Amino acid sequence: MDTTQRTDQERSADRRRRELLEAADRVVLRDGPGASMNAIAAEAGITKPILYRHFGDKGGLYAALAQRHTDALLDSLRAALDAPAERRERVEATLDTYLAAIEARPQVYRFLMHPAEGGQPGDQGFDVGKHSAPLLRRMGEELGTVIEERLDLGPDSRQLARVWGHGIVGMMHAAGDWWLGERPLTRAELVRSLADLLWGRLAAAGDKVGGPGF
Repeated sequence: MDTTQRTDQERSADRRRRELLEAADRVVLRDGPGASMNAIAAEAGITKPILYRHFGDKGGLYAALAQRHTDALLDSLRAALDAPAERRERVEATLDTYLAAIEARPQVYRFLMHPAEGGQPGDQGFDVGKHSAPLLRRMGEELGTVIEERLDLGPDSRQLARVWGHGIVGMMHAAGDWWLGERPLTRAELVRSLADLLWGRLAAAGDKVGGPGF
């Protein structure tokens, strides 16, 4: 097989994979954690064995959807951090971006963060710890990298930036999960409260020399 044929096949496979993920997204928006491989295959107009051929099992499909949605969320968070505004405004905008994302698509959020709630037959072993923890770790590492690039945290800056990254992601996740379930206050009130909690140390840290600023 020459290079042109291989490239065409790879493009076709990538396109088909995107189409299947879009079908999976539609089912997840409707069914949340209860989204099944049967329903996704039916939505895509294929048989379940063909779906397995592309993703292996529900865990493989979950990982592909998690990457898709996490990539989009991280792009939005970076855009909020890069906005031309004062630091406090950007901190609040970043928190609000995360909360707005889970509020806008709660079924997708529940599928990603509480997959065990679906409990479909044949999905044994698909548990929240195994699948959602890597997603949160990735977000923590990404945020840690952003903090290290932008803030001068003194000695052991990289280590401290990773601590902050994982700590902030953990706070956003726990507070957002509670808020999404109970709605005890408005999103704006939650954003202000979380920003108040973070602000003291963030306000005191100087920008890293040569970095993009924070």
